[in-house]
Amino acid sequence: MFAQERQQAMAQLVTERGRRSVSELAEAFDVTSETVRRDLSVLERLGLLRRVHGGAVPSQALATLESGLGERDLDRPDEKESIARAALGLLPGAGSALLLDAGSTTARLAALLPADLPLTVFTHSVPIASRLAGRPHIDLHLLPGRVRPTTQAAVGPETVEALGRIRADVAVVGTNGLSTGHGLSTPDRDEAATKRALVAAARRVVVLADSHKIGEEALVQFAPLSAIDVLVTDAAISDRHRAELTEAGIEVLVG
Repeated sequence: MFAQERQQAMAQLVTERGRRSVSELAEAFDVTSETVRRDLSVLERLGLLRRVHGGAVPSQALATLESGLGERDLDRPDEKESIARAALGLLPGAGSALLLDAGSTTARLAALLPADLPLTVFTHSVPIASRLAGRPHIDLHLLPGRVRPTTQAAVGPETVEALGRIRADVAVVGTNGLSTGHGLSTPDRDEAATKRALVAAARRVVVLADSHKIGEEALVQFAPLSAIDVLVTDAAISDRHRAELTEAGIEVLVG
């Protein structure tokens, strides 16, 4: 089967049957996962489908398939715990300012913050703010904005404006996808705008992402790879992805 024929059949399969994973498509067409990812990138550019974490969906279905926070917290909990613990070593020193993005892995990091480390923490995540409220050594600031039910995080012009007035020492950011071609990406435009402002508001940017998100691309880019200082991921990251990210100037830390 020629590439064009395979891509046409792949688009038809996703359209007819809904969400398909990369592994399912690789098996169905007897090709490698890398070939599937390249095909999906081509099809997304043509508007025939949308890439999501781990696979693809029909283009019209993207808005309804963004995972909720509770669902994401149940996905790969061991990897997320190891990533959060590894990220503890990247926290700024006492008296510094820390920006925490919304997300299940960043929430795990928030739960692990040392009880005796005085920090000023800014977050747009309601669950993270709730977790840190009342901590005696945390000067907590909850950013304003409209709270999205899916992520339980404030987004919108108010959030972006507030972040524009902040210069934190470290921002810890999550992402739905991370690739050399599309940078850091997420499905929702408001979330992307907020994450973009988070990245711009810090002197140092640390990204927490499990290895399954590396090589994936969501709809909206919010930062290029050049904006990242450190990526914290799990041990399943491939040698190729690690080499590509290192070559791009990113420090890769495995938890």
